[in-house]
Amino acid sequence: MIKKLDILIIRAFIGPFLATFLISLFVLIMQFFWLYIDDLVGKGLETFVIIKLIGYVAATLIPMALPLALLLSSIMTFGNLGETFEIVAIKSAGIPLLRFMRPLIIVTIFISGIAFLFANNIIPVAQLKLAATKYNIIVSKPSFDIKEGTFYNKIEGFVIRLGKKEKDDSTIRNVVIYKRKYGLQDDIITAENGTMRTTPDKKYLEFTLRNGSLYQEKGAQQTTNTQFVRMGFKQYKMLFDLRGFQMTKTEDSTFRYDPKMLSIRQLNTAIDSLQITDTLFAKRAKFEIDPYLPFTKFKDTGWVKVAPKLIQKNKSFATIIPDSIKYLVYERSVNDLNQVKTNVGLLTDSYVRKQQTIRFHQIEWQRKFTLSVACMVLFLIGAPLGSIIRKGGLGTPLVFAIIFFVVFHLLNTFGEKFAKEEVTSVFTGMWLSTLVLIPVGFFLTYKAMGDSQLFNQEAYYRLFKKLRTFINNFRFKKSAI
Repeated sequence: MIKKLDILIIRAFIGPFLATFLISLFVLIMQFFWLYIDDLVGKGLETFVIIKLIGYVAATLIPMALPLALLLSSIMTFGNLGETFEIVAIKSAGIPLLRFMRPLIIVTIFISGIAFLFANNIIPVAQLKLAATKYNIIVSKPSFDIKEGTFYNKIEGFVIRLGKKEKDDSTIRNVVIYKRKYGLQDDIITAENGTMRTTPDKKYLEFTLRNGSLYQEKGAQQTTNTQFVRMGFKQYKMLFDLRGFQMTKTEDSTFRYDPKMLSIRQLNTAIDSLQITDTLFAKRAKFEIDPYLPFTKFKDTGWVKVAPKLIQKNKSFATIIPDSIKYLVYERSVNDLNQVKTNVGLLTDSYVRKQQTIRFHQIEWQRKFTLSVACMVLFLIGAPLGSIIRKGGLGTPLVFAIIFFVVFHLLNTFGEKFAKEEVTSVFTGMWLSTLVLIPVGFFLTYKAMGDSQLFNQEAYYRLFKKLRTFINNFRFKKSAI
């Protein structure tokens, strides 16, 4: 049954949570754009493309923003309640800490469930769309812009220089165009003036040049006997292909094999398929190695009895082989062993890559759950921490939130790296931050339930004062003796 106390705490929590969630999401989005700023600037992106990119990035970062928002908002909520002595009033009425934490625990469990559904159903699609959009933007050329007084070489096969460009951005003067011609001198086109405009379909750039000349050198590449031609013109039209400057659309299916773009059901299917292929390596090794080691066909119980007798009787393998074929036997043995070594190396590399792929899929499988559980873990740290420090606003809570979130993020990053490099198991690596921070949450909850003065400056001042008095008394007694 929902009581007024539960409604009070939920209302006090919703405002800070929404504000901190939006701030956290904004900071994480800016971090993404800061990372790819060099690939985005100067591409002439349309507003719709930018909005779509922001939407995809935001969707992929929501599970990361939720734990930070829960941590900061829980510290702020309970800090505000403690600063206004509402927690003291609630406790004086005989209501324990866990009781008035209960509605927010339920809300946090609900948010954790949403984070899991988001990570399993929305993020794979968003990651797929983001990868395709990001690839299309990165591989597209910078936006078309020819400035006066500079050599522009972004159009393949041409270099263009405009002496002056009028304010209408269309009339040009003192034009020089170099047309690349492999083997001989490049063709040169000069004109006193002209116009520059793009075709209505934005696919071509049309130059209409007036009062100019075309310089060409004709002849075979292998001879110096060439003919230099100069041709004047009153009007000359040229078309330049601009389709390379337009952002093409890559099919989403190109990126669908990344484990980040799979749901739990798809990851289970992929992991099972990859693990089944492991059994094929033994058959493949036998098929590729046995032809070079034919004696393995005779490896049976008799081999163990016969081989030692041959070795003991002849003392060395060299005495069995006639001198006439000894060189051929050695040469063939070395060649076969080199081939076996090559095949084994290829099989080993293939097996290692397969195992690494399995680990990457298992990491993504665990990630679906770790970020959801992280919401609950960071709330269990933030709520008792806020009731202990008893400070509201964005000052002190923000400092503690940043400290714990940095610790969480570092542990999460290190754990994932350890799992990828096989330093630890996938489970240990992906759950490292949770395993470390859960005891911290329980410790802070225990301290908050007992009205601990863990972050009270006066408590530490009194403790150090007693310690200093004890040390002075000890020195006085020692000097008296």
